[in-house]
Amino acid sequence: MLAGEGAREIAELVRTRKATAEEVLHAHLRRIDRYEPGINAFTAVLAEQALEAARELDGRSDLGELPLAGVPVAIKDNVDVAGQPTRHGSAATTDAPAARDDELVRRLRAAGCVVIGKTRLPELAIWPFTEPVAGGSTHNPWDPHRTAGGSTGGGAAAVAVGMAPLALGSDGGGSIRIPAACCGIVGLKPSPGLLPIAGGDTAHWRGLSAFGPLAVTVADAGLMFAVLAGRPASAHPEVPATPLRIALSTKAVAPGASIQAETALAVEAIGALLEEAGHLILREDPPYPPDIGLRYARRYLAGIAEDAASLPLDKLEKRTRGMVRAGRLLARWGWNGMAAEDDFGSTMLAWFDRCDVLLMPTLAEPAVQLGRYDGLGWIRTMLATGNWVQTPQWNLAGFAGISVPAAMSAKGLPIGAQFITPPGGESLLLSIARQVEDLKGWPHWKPGR
Repeated sequence: MLAGEGAREIAELVRTRKATAEEVLHAHLRRIDRYEPGINAFTAVLAEQALEAARELDGRSDLGELPLAGVPVAIKDNVDVAGQPTRHGSAATTDAPAARDDELVRRLRAAGCVVIGKTRLPELAIWPFTEPVAGGSTHNPWDPHRTAGGSTGGGAAAVAVGMAPLALGSDGGGSIRIPAACCGIVGLKPSPGLLPIAGGDTAHWRGLSAFGPLAVTVADAGLMFAVLAGRPASAHPEVPATPLRIALSTKAVAPGASIQAETALAVEAIGALLEEAGHLILREDPPYPPDIGLRYARRYLAGIAEDAASLPLDKLEKRTRGMVRAGRLLARWGWNGMAAEDDFGSTMLAWFDRCDVLLMPTLAEPAVQLGRYDGLGWIRTMLATGNWVQTPQWNLAGFAGISVPAAMSAKGLPIGAQFITPPGGESLLLSIARQVEDLKGWPHWKPGR
């Protein structure tokens, strides 16, 4: 059964010609046919294009040299795939097909990946839930009444269900880590500048955004990251060779917010496992400034306004229109500086002198109900989601992060924990995440749920 296998296992089967890329693709298309109408993860399934690519791969003489030979990959619909429109989750964008693959897609294809489809996101990748007016909501595989997270909600759901072993996502405030936590998979947000920004830009959302992998296992996330970043050493993450200093915090980032007890206990349990494995656990909270949300929001709103600069305002969702207007106002006031200009990053670099990595919750509670934020204006939605997500501050700081499954809640929903390091610490993140996976593992979504 090829659908549901990991990327590493599939690539090995195809490289050694024990399975063909075409057989792998058909298995995943059957999985999509079975589950996709209910999940609503994809904006487009590229069956014919993918079949052509798979057959071409099977005829190559250098198949054994491709690290991701025959592995289906899902691409978030804010990244160009040749011949397909890039809609950004919005009715305001053009339906004209992209002329060529984005550089990120090109790197994946060069490694042997087969692009199986494009995945759903909230309008302009704004929200940590995937419920765009254009296309409808993506459902959480573990509970269809819950969100798959956002903004890479479609990609995370597709990976969790086994419709694709890998997905490419973007993270401007948690948009890889949040859906990974909601769907019970692994999501890596690299440091800014390490991977190209889709579209060829040097920065996105005033330097907040980065692109990265979603996968079921740490090894697969590491392999995809190695291909995207051109860092072969990351393709085989090993557990840390020496003990680490791990700061553990279950303090909510937003003033007055709190972490659900079940979530805090799951993170504490991971800390206990790592302590038993020989690491030093330091129970310390990062010194978040009380205005951290406002510092982030200045760049976030200005970035949204930049994304919408060429779009017809009347075709955007009502919440988005309000955010665009606010972002334009901030730009006129000069309050749209780059993320790197904020001193929060340097403050955190100094704080990290006491530790190698930080362990904390990804979300204050597991996946929330679909429609939880329906009818709220953009300000109330920002405030409400700001109490739930525990991720955007690290985009402002420019740090790297990885979310891994920590436990299952009493309601059968995944609980995510994230590890954070200063810029350039991706190998360390993959290493400590791999150790957590080895020590406790985590449940994978199974057909028939």
